[in-house]
Amino acid sequence: MRLYKKYMEFIKRFSQDDEGITEADKAYLDRIPKQNRFGLVAMFMGGVSFTFGPVYGFLPVITIALCMLTYKTFDKEKEDNPWPFYIGFILSLIGFLMFLGQVTHRLII
Repeated sequence: MRLYKKYMEFIKRFSQDDEGITEADKAYLDRIPKQNRFGLVAMFMGGVSFTFGPVYGFLPVITIALCMLTYKTFDKEKEDNPWPFYIGFILSLIGFLMFLGQVTHRLII
């Protein structure tokens, strides 16, 4: 549990960069709802896992772990919505289930 708390502190410290911003600008930016960067990464990786996961089974596993670890960084007061986490998780889960069932896509290339 101690390692998990250190990991969460590192993630939150990594996602905040406020150097060179005045207090008025900071107050204005805090009022605007933002999108969590880790949620966008999770959604993108979920799409990659859905596309290439049936062939390469490690991609959905990595993405599912990423979604579960970074979901705790979502703050309901500051961020707009948690749906990128949900979409990334569901897409990677579908890719993993397709890998287990040995079902592949017919990609148009």
